[in-house]
Parts: sequence; structure tokens; C-alpha cells
Amino acid sequence: MIEKPTVLFVCVHNAGRSQMAAGYLRALGGDAIEVLSAGSEPKDQINPVAIEAMAEEGIDIAGNTPKVLTVDAVKESDVVITMGCGDVCPIFPGKRYEDWVLDDPAGQGIEAVRPIRDEIRGRVEALIEEMRAGRGAA
Repeated sequence: MIEKPTVLFVCVHNAGRSQMAAGYLRALGGDAIEVLSAGSEPKDQINPVAIEAMAEEGIDIAGNTPKVLTVDAVKESDVVITMGCGDVCPIFPGKRYEDWVLDDPAGQGIEAVRPIRDEIRGRVEALIEEMRAGRGAA
């Protein structure tokens, strides 16, 4: 039996971009992909505007909690996607790494966060297609 792949989304605060990406991957990828998210300097709560933006899509991320990035989270992941956290993510051979350059939703209103959310959705949909086609890991 083939293990399901694990994707880790990392941003600085684990309160906006990475939480929205994880929400989309859970909603669109179903049970086929394990989803993790973390931050190099996690906040104490999810960005309320990110929660609102995702709720508009029918995805509830309100119960999520920002988590600190750990070496173990990276080790257990097949794909590591960073979003503006620079070089804080440990690098391990055999993993697929991507850096998604996205605006930070922190301090932004809903009108500014919607395009960020929509860009994340498109990237998550492309990632799912790649993983289903067998191009998931490094």
C-alpha cells in the first residue's frame, strides 16, 4: 500500500497564507494528501480576515491554531511550500521545495485578501493535479 504524501505549508506567522493553503488542500485534496502548516514565528491566532475570506469559499479555518515550524514537520513532509519565510526552513535531501511568492494578508482588509486567497487556490489546485499525476515528491 502506498503511503499518502504529506504537504507542509510554511509562512512566518502561520496565521494567513499557510492556513488558507492548508484549508484549500484539505477541502480539495480530500483524504489523499496529509496536510500540515506551520510558521517560523507563529502568532497566537489565525488572521480574522483570512478566516472571513475562506468562509466565503465555504471553508472553515476558524478552529485552526498557528503552530511553530519544527524539524520533524519538515522531515515527515514530502512537499514543503514556503511563503515568505526566507531561509528558516530546514532543507533535507529528497524533498520537494517550492517558494510561493504571495502578498502577506496581515493587516489587510477583505478586498485585498480575496486576490491572495484566489491565487493560493489556483496554486493548490495545480499542486493537487501534479501530485495526482505522480509528480508530487522531489
